[in-house]
Amino acid sequence: MIIKQFEYKPLAHYSYVIVNNGEMAIIDPERDPSQYYAFAKANNATIIAVIETHPHADFVSSHLQIHKETSATIYNSKKLGADYPHKSFDDGDSIKIGDVMLSAINTPGHSPDSITIVATKDDETALFTGDTLFIGDVGRPDLREKAGNMKAKREELAEMMYDSLSTKFNYLPDHALVYPAHGAGSLCGKSMSDAASSTLGDERKSNWAFKKQSKQKFMDTILDGQPFIPSYFGFDVDINKAGAENLKPAIDRVPFKRDTTATGLIVDIRDEALFKKGHLSGSINIQAVSENAKFETWLGAIVEPEEEFTLVIDKEERKDYILQRIAKIGYEKQLKEIITLQKENLMETDVLDLKDFKKNPDNYTIIDIRNLSEVDEEKFFENATSHPLNELRQSGVHIPRNKPVVVHCLGGYRSAAGSSILSRILKDTTVFDLSESINDFK
Repeated sequence: MIIKQFEYKPLAHYSYVIVNNGEMAIIDPERDPSQYYAFAKANNATIIAVIETHPHADFVSSHLQIHKETSATIYNSKKLGADYPHKSFDDGDSIKIGDVMLSAINTPGHSPDSITIVATKDDETALFTGDTLFIGDVGRPDLREKAGNMKAKREELAEMMYDSLSTKFNYLPDHALVYPAHGAGSLCGKSMSDAASSTLGDERKSNWAFKKQSKQKFMDTILDGQPFIPSYFGFDVDINKAGAENLKPAIDRVPFKRDTTATGLIVDIRDEALFKKGHLSGSINIQAVSENAKFETWLGAIVEPEEEFTLVIDKEERKDYILQRIAKIGYEKQLKEIITLQKENLMETDVLDLKDFKKNPDNYTIIDIRNLSEVDEEKFFENATSHPLNELRQSGVHIPRNKPVVVHCLGGYRSAAGSSILSRILKDTTVFDLSESINDFK
């Protein structure tokens, strides 16, 4: 069998296709299905199945679009309660892709409706584990308390994950290849490896979740220290449960205007240097200048689902590219318009006197916008106050205004967003971005 892994780096997402004897299945597809269509064409294969291991929280899937455009059958667990046409795929169910047998195992833990797909042909075995089993870790159990058809408390899901890891993989061989839906950098787990795949034998040896331990110790470990949950996660679970609109008509509806201005919530995606030279008052600088930048994550952490916003880009040629990225998390419907800026009436960002800051740090209110786990590991300023970036639009109103404010993160990307948020909130206070100068204090 041919297995192809596709990676979307900003969300550390892996999707897959399996091809055999002219037939193809797609597993956990991203919002844009064009790459899967191209692979099917290159391999003279017909797409007959698209399988969802669970309703994803961190990206919008194209399973419904693929069904509409290719007539492929959608398969997922009956526990999902999907609102789109589908067939149940649970313990004991199987389908064939050419001579490859695909079987389902219910492996709840990350979500109540999670499945693992077992692909076998002759002596080959591959496991598509979704967000159940990662390389070096397992999926977090705290994303389904407030979202989706089936809600469950994190303790209940942690216990389910223990049972899944303890029982559901026991009969499978060590040589089985493990293909997860995410890698390092995803917020769906906390300690994933950089490796894109593994074997079940290697995971049994090195993955903490397979080690012999009490249920309570397992639950304590999996529940402790999980990263923050972006605002959009529950929103995307609901979109994926219903099935997303086809990509092209969804993004084609967003209007574009050249050399203009805007009011309301404005997200400026330009490089921070351009932003600081001139931007609309109140704009939030969430940069999307790199293909690997975590733009989607921070857009969905800072802007609430269904909250309308205007997007500022540097040139019209980038419009379609950025629309594709916004659609990855389903935010295209709340995007009022995309614009390029007029040159008049723009605001400049104040520049920090670094020498004075180093000499007189107590003359400034220092705001650390890193995640709490990062702050616990290392503090750069003893007098800094912690305000994680994903909470800053709410918590920033409590920051004292009697001194200039200096915002820092670890490398500068997040502080560009954080300082712009505080400039919007603390209108009568000077706000500085320490940016890459944080390296002087490490």
